[in-house]
Amino acid sequence: MPSVADRIDALLPQTQCTRCGYPTCRAYAEAIAEGSADIDRCPPGGADGVAALAGLLGRASKPLDPDCGSEAPPTVALIDEEVCIGCTKCIQACPVDAIVGAGKHMHTVIADECTGCGLCLPPCPVDCIALVPTAPLPLPRAEVMTRAAHARARFEDRKRRLAAGSPESRSIATEVAPEIDHAAPASVEGASAPLLSDPKVARTVTGVPSTGGSAAPPISRAAVLAAIARGRARRAAHEEQAP
Repeated sequence: MPSVADRIDALLPQTQCTRCGYPTCRAYAEAIAEGSADIDRCPPGGADGVAALAGLLGRASKPLDPDCGSEAPPTVALIDEEVCIGCTKCIQACPVDAIVGAGKHMHTVIADECTGCGLCLPPCPVDCIALVPTAPLPLPRAEVMTRAAHARARFEDRKRRLAAGSPESRSIATEVAPEIDHAAPASVEGASAPLLSDPKVARTVTGVPSTGGSAAPPISRAAVLAAIARGRARRAAHEEQAP
């Protein structure tokens, strides 16, 4: 018989975004079951998600906790292919293996697998990732739950892969890693996103990687370091413009 934590977890959107203050949706579900977390801390689940949790637990519904963020339309991560240096940090951060690429080569997002969690933004040393809205309004509850089932399966598959120590789980950017530190996290909500009319955005949203013809040669070390410097400058400019 499913535990209370199991039943709570089944109502969460499985974006693994950590905005609730817990590292995974499952950890948040267990905290709710134990009584150490409230039901109002999941922006991706929205007001309908809070109401579903309230109904399950026999509580009164309540507004989302603004400290965790606000309900918003679905988004997909977009990598600026011309700026990406292939450091693999976004690949390592993605909880559902929705980013593909190789060390020192351009990466791209598999849009159909992206949960819009935003975890790939902070570790990017060149500030080349943005979250792009894919719909004008938050998704209906039924669609949120359909996506959640798929995202949960992807997340569990990734956990098994990492536990098994497969080659894909290891960083392949050892040549540039010593030169890349963790710059201040970018604001997910404040990230500047291109319009969906941009051809590069359209390719990502439709899930068709842009190969650009023949394979490009690996990015040189000098180019990597120059791109990191530009990324830091852009990130600093974003922070200065933030209210």
